Amino acid sequence: MAHSFHPPSLKKALGIVLDKPGKPSYDSPSSFRVIVLLRTLSKILERVVASRLSAQAAICSLIHPLRCGSLPGRSTADAALVLQHNVESFHRLRYKVSTLFLDVKGGFENVESPLLLSLLHRKGVSPYLVQWVGSFLRDRTCRQTFQGSTRLFAPVSVGVPQGSPISPLLFVIYISSLHLEIPRSLIISYVDDFAVTVASPSYRTNVRLLQKSFSSFKRKASPINISFSVPKIELIHWRTTRSNEPPCSLPVQLEGQLFYPQSRLKWLGFIFTPAFDPRSHFSRRYTLANGGLATIRRLSPPGMGLPPYLCLSLARSLLAPILLYGSSVWNPAPSIMGPMSVFWHRVCRSITSCFSSTNITCLHREACLHPLPVLVRHQRRLAGLRLICSPPEINPATARLHKSVPTFTPHRTAVMAGGKITSQPYLFFNLDWRSTPDKTKNPRYRHNAITALANTAVPLIHDVSTLPPICLHLTDYLPPVPGVVPCHTCLKLRAKQHLFSDWSDTPAPPVLHLSALDAPLFLHEIGQVCGRQDTPDTFWEKLPRGPSLMGQHWCQHVLPFML
Repeated sequence: MAHSFHPPSLKKALGIVLDKPGKPSYDSPSSFRVIVLLRTLSKILERVVASRLSAQAAICSLIHPLRCGSLPGRSTADAALVLQHNVESFHRLRYKVSTLFLDVKGGFENVESPLLLSLLHRKGVSPYLVQWVGSFLRDRTCRQTFQGSTRLFAPVSVGVPQGSPISPLLFVIYISSLHLEIPRSLIISYVDDFAVTVASPSYRTNVRLLQKSFSSFKRKASPINISFSVPKIELIHWRTTRSNEPPCSLPVQLEGQLFYPQSRLKWLGFIFTPAFDPRSHFSRRYTLANGGLATIRRLSPPGMGLPPYLCLSLARSLLAPILLYGSSVWNPAPSIMGPMSVFWHRVCRSITSCFSSTNITCLHREACLHPLPVLVRHQRRLAGLRLICSPPEINPATARLHKSVPTFTPHRTAVMAGGKITSQPYLFFNLDWRSTPDKTKNPRYRHNAITALANTAVPLIHDVSTLPPICLHLTDYLPPVPGVVPCHTCLKLRAKQHLFSDWSDTPAPPVLHLSALDAPLFLHEIGQVCGRQDTPDTFWEKLPRGPSLMGQHWCQHVLPFML
C-alpha cells in the first residue's frame, strides 16, 4: 500500500456460474449469476483501503447525503425511514406523492476505471489511494467454472470485482452524480436501487414529473455507461390512511411501455403499500419464518438429530432475524402480532418438546427465548439508539430528527416544499420527541416515522446530555464535543437490562403443586410435572447436553427430588 501497488498474484479470481432460480428460460446470460471467489489475503488489504477511502468520502463529498449502503452507519432501514418520512411530510402539505423505483442494469461490471480514477482525482482523494485503486482494477483475470468451461484465465478489462470489500464503495462513488436536483422531490438510493419521489397537487402532474425525471436520469447516466433495467421499474402512488378517494391508477410511460401503480411492492426487502400498512410486510416475514422452522424440524426430528441447545441457537440466529426484519421501521400491528406470537410459541415447543397445553410463561422460560412482544420492543429500542447516536452528517435519517434530540452535532437537513426551503422539524409540528402522543387525539399531533423510532430510546438516555457517536472513523473532520460523553456500549447494556426487565414484568408462571412432596418421584412423573413429552431415556439425554434449557422452576422444585 505504501507503494500504491496491488500484486498481480492477488488479482486472479475464480467465477462460479450459477443459474438464477425461477427463470422461464436459460437461453440468455442474464439468467445466470456469477459468484466470484477472491484471494483471502487480497480481501484483507481491500478492507483496509475501503476503511480509509470511506473516511475520505465524507470529507471530499464523494457520496451524496441521500445515498445509503456501502458505508458504515447507513442501512436499508435508514433508506426506508427517509422515504416514509418525506412521503408523510409532503402529505402534511396537502400534496399528492408518487414514487418510481429504478434498478441499475448490470451494476458493478459497468464501472469504467478511467472515469472512476478521474472522478477520485478531481474530488481531491489522496494520490496514493487513487494510484492503488488504479493498480487494483488493472490487469485483472478471472476463470469461469461451469460445465464444459476451458478452465483458462481470461482478462477482465471493465467493472469492479464482485465480492470485494471495496467494490460496493467504488460503485457508489462512480454513480454519485445520478442524484439530481429536482424541485419538490426526493431521490434516495441504496447501492444500485433508486427511489425517485415527486410531489405535486395532482397525480397526473406526478406522472409527467416522473417521466421527465427518468429522461434526465438517462441523459446523466449515458456518459458513464450506466443504464436502467426497464422490466424492474415499479410505480406506486402513495395515499394517507384516512383518504376517501379511490386509489389512483394512472400509469407512467417509459421506453414505450406502460407501468401501472402497484398495490404492494418490494424494495430493499420491505413490502410497501400505498398507505404504509405494515401488515403486508410482516405477513411475508411470517411466511418465510414458517419455512425456516420447517427446515429446522427436519434437522431435529423427535429422539434424534440436533440437540436442543443447537436448535435454540438456530432459533436466535435464523428465525428471529427473518421474523423481525423491518421492526426497526414499523411496529407490527396487533392483528399480525397475534399470529407471529403463536408461531414463536411453536418455536419454543420445537426446542423443548413441551406439550401444547404447557403454560406460555413457563414455555418461554424453559426455552430461554424472550416473548415476541418483548423482543420487538428490544429490537426497536436498539434501532432507535443507533439512530440517535449516528452523526447527522453521515446518516440521512438522523439528519431528519427533531432539533431537540441531543445528537452528536446539531446539523439538520431541509426539504424542498412548496418551492421554498422548509425546516424539517416543523413539518410535523413541535411535538417533543421525548413525549408519548395520545392516539385518541388529533393524528396531526403524533410522531413521524423517524421520531417515533427515536422515542423508543428515551428510557436509555434519561440522564445523558450528549449522545455518544458511532462510526468515529468517519467523523474525524468534525469538531470535538466538550464535556463527558457516555460510551455507546454502556447504553446498549442498558437496553439489555430493559429487555430482562420487560421479560420479568410478564405474568408469573403458575406454582407447581406436587402431591406427596416427601415421596420419591419416578422419572415419567418428573416429565409430566415439567410438561415435557420426553421418555425417561430422552430426558436423561437432554439434561447434560443443554443445562441452560432448564427453567428456574426445574432447579428449585424438580431437581432436588432427583438427588
